[in-house]
Amino acid sequence: MQKIFIVDASGYLFSSYFAIRNMTNSDGESTNALFGFIRSMLKLIKDFQPTHLVAVFDGPNNAKKRIEIFPEYKAHRSEVPKDLPYQIARAQEFCTLFGIPLLNLEGVEADDVMGSVAQWATKQSAISYICTSDKDMCQMVNEHIFLLNTRKDNLIIGPPEVEEQHGVPPSQIIDLLAMIGDASDNIPGIPGIGPKTASTLLKEFGSLDALLAHPEKLSGKKKDLIIENKDKAILSRDLVTLDLNVPIPNDGEFYLIKPHQFPDLKKFYSTMSFNSLIKELEITQQDQHILAPVEANADYKLINSKSDLDSLINILSAQKEICIHVETTEARPLEMELVGIGFSFSEERAWYIPLNGQIDSKEILLALKPLFENPAIAFFGHDVKPIYHALKNAEITLSNISFDTHLASFILNSHHRQHTLDDVFLQHFNKTRRPIKELIGSGKNVISISQIPIEQLSHHCCEEVSFIWRLKQTLTTQLAQSLDLTRIMFDIELPLLKILANMERRGIFVDTQTLGSLSTYIQSHIQNLQQTIYFLAGEEFNLNSPKQLGTILQEKLHIPLKKTATGFSTSADILENLTEEYPITQNILDYRALEKLRSTYVESLPNDINPHTHRIHCTFNQTVAATGRLSCQDPNLQNIPVRTEEGRKIREAFRPQNPEWTYLSADYSQIELRLVAHFSEDPTLIAAFNNNEDIHTFTAAIVLGIPPDQVTKELRYQAKAVNFGIIYGQQAFGLAKELHINVKAAADFIDRYFERYPHVKQYLEMSKAKARITGKAVSLMGRERLIPEINSPNGQLRALAERLAVNTPLQGTAADLIKLAMLKVNEKLSEQELNGYMILQVHDELIFELPKNEIEIFTTIVKDAMQNVVQLKVPLIVNISLGKNWKEC
Repeated sequence: MQKIFIVDASGYLFSSYFAIRNMTNSDGESTNALFGFIRSMLKLIKDFQPTHLVAVFDGPNNAKKRIEIFPEYKAHRSEVPKDLPYQIARAQEFCTLFGIPLLNLEGVEADDVMGSVAQWATKQSAISYICTSDKDMCQMVNEHIFLLNTRKDNLIIGPPEVEEQHGVPPSQIIDLLAMIGDASDNIPGIPGIGPKTASTLLKEFGSLDALLAHPEKLSGKKKDLIIENKDKAILSRDLVTLDLNVPIPNDGEFYLIKPHQFPDLKKFYSTMSFNSLIKELEITQQDQHILAPVEANADYKLINSKSDLDSLINILSAQKEICIHVETTEARPLEMELVGIGFSFSEERAWYIPLNGQIDSKEILLALKPLFENPAIAFFGHDVKPIYHALKNAEITLSNISFDTHLASFILNSHHRQHTLDDVFLQHFNKTRRPIKELIGSGKNVISISQIPIEQLSHHCCEEVSFIWRLKQTLTTQLAQSLDLTRIMFDIELPLLKILANMERRGIFVDTQTLGSLSTYIQSHIQNLQQTIYFLAGEEFNLNSPKQLGTILQEKLHIPLKKTATGFSTSADILENLTEEYPITQNILDYRALEKLRSTYVESLPNDINPHTHRIHCTFNQTVAATGRLSCQDPNLQNIPVRTEEGRKIREAFRPQNPEWTYLSADYSQIELRLVAHFSEDPTLIAAFNNNEDIHTFTAAIVLGIPPDQVTKELRYQAKAVNFGIIYGQQAFGLAKELHINVKAAADFIDRYFERYPHVKQYLEMSKAKARITGKAVSLMGRERLIPEINSPNGQLRALAERLAVNTPLQGTAADLIKLAMLKVNEKLSEQELNGYMILQVHDELIFELPKNEIEIFTTIVKDAMQNVVQLKVPLIVNISLGKNWKEC
């Protein structure tokens, strides 16, 4: 044994627990600490390739020895989070399955075990690396023992680094720790003596004993502190000194890393929902030959001759349903080009047609066009919308789309964040394959899809379609178990796919001249704000550096900020609380807002314009938001701010490409509050909506007990904040912060609100109770969202889950309604064969681009379709507005 790595497993787990938030497995159990621990261990092994390694955990009743010396030892420590102990036990299970030796000794702290192992290793002439960030372990450092901080770029700490960091060599660390004490362990030290003073005194006296023996050499306060706290210093030294006589294994074989227990380790990862770790584990198991099939009996065929192509088309033309997958150049939907197409209609057989092979690509596409456009043949795949675009780019319309395993996976479990083919196949079949990245490489060596050897890409694509075929059978069976989910799949999401694809292909026009003028205006405003901030700060600095900004605000201007591991926090929520007392903070917030608008929209939107269509073609996602809401990317047009004048000016740049045309906006009025009324059946709230009351004025009036005409703008704003706040589980503290009132006043307002709307309160509590029993929340149409964290012992996770239990049925239903409205509107517009079209969906709003002579018929069709998409206990109201640009709408 030449070297050994000794890991502070308890330290890794605790730091991971607080560094990683809200991570759970499919059962809702916290896995944040465990995942962070495993990742840290894997990184250590990858970076250093150790042969000898040991993970050291705090043993049961580990503080026993030191408590016997000092009963108050660690007495002030807060209770261990309830969801941490079982993660520690699972970390030990991981070590066993992975082959990592571990030590967990009864009545012994991890520090003592690590020190004892390092001392034993030194006697074996081995170098020790103690992997920890605990300063107490600096007392062990010498020419044979080093500290390794893997969280700081694998920083290795030897004797020089210890002295540089703490002001004393390793031999004086015990005395230093004894003098300064440790609040977290409740080690008293010498009150009033900090690290700098302690290191100065140790340099002067040489040791703590010498200092305690001759306090008369000091004067003033220091002398008194030393004399008065001599016993505390001696006690503290006993507490911080490591016990190096712990009974540890003295056989080098014990510390050898053992072979993985692959099947059990894979099962363990699966139970923890660590899909990324399963993939990595499987790759290490697979043969290095890239073309090794996942399925031994797979029959994959490359079609690279005209006769084979004709034969395949004859076979495919006789099928009723075919699975497809396409390989394309990496580009935006309207720019992607086909590289190859995969087909399958059974579990084991698949074919791949390369468009860069021996057959002319135009000949291939011409031969395949009748097949794809035959409405009697159904096609399915995984994430079909990009396939639809790729074929459309080749002037082929995919006529009959029967299924999408990507959509099905999301509908069945929107709680999962990942629905890629690899993730879903792993979830259902516990199998993985080599990722495409291994074919195209990475970094400087990356190649395009079209450069992959055809035989390798053929295998890869055939494997994909065979995976998708199997997935479809499984997911269809699961969907069939719920009539509601089946309807969501086949009556909402699948029909919506083509509508969204066509919206993406139409795109939206942006006036670059308007953006250019806005850019000049914003840049000037930003520069003015910079100068104001520099003036208030008294110097220039990098405003975009949180560290420099934190230093200026905290240390120079003495503005109280929250301390972080890297400096001082300058997050928006902290600065917002300081704006009234410190004007510079408001200037900083304004600067950030404008800078974000400039970089995210004003400067970048022109780069998103397609040079051929002169329009922006964003992508709408059906499988991102767990509530079922559509999201938007490349660029995200749903997120353009509307509350600021600058944000509204950005919307002004979006206008019809034809100057004679107009925009029409159709927006559901307060749809989520109407859904609260519907679900809660609160008679007062229902009556208000049925009487077409201004709901915020009405709420302010009944909560405050005043006539509606006495409700001021400010009171209406407060009522509005409560109306919408309850949907998101807002409590008195959050409301007080938003309205800039004290917490008691906010609590009183909420209490009075629920007194006036008692059924709303009952509905909120019922939603939480139902989720606790079923583990899910359900929309009006039956869309489900699993919420396993609802019964978590972690209070933060549980509170978040309760908010989801309340909000999901409301947001999910609103999402379903706008999707149903899009389908109904599209159907009616198609019947009329109008020139106008739908171009954008922003949450509860639809935007249309149309000629002015179609305004009346569009207004009638859109309003009727949206308002009558479903019958609630309150009316659905749609506001129609027109404008020559988006801002005017």
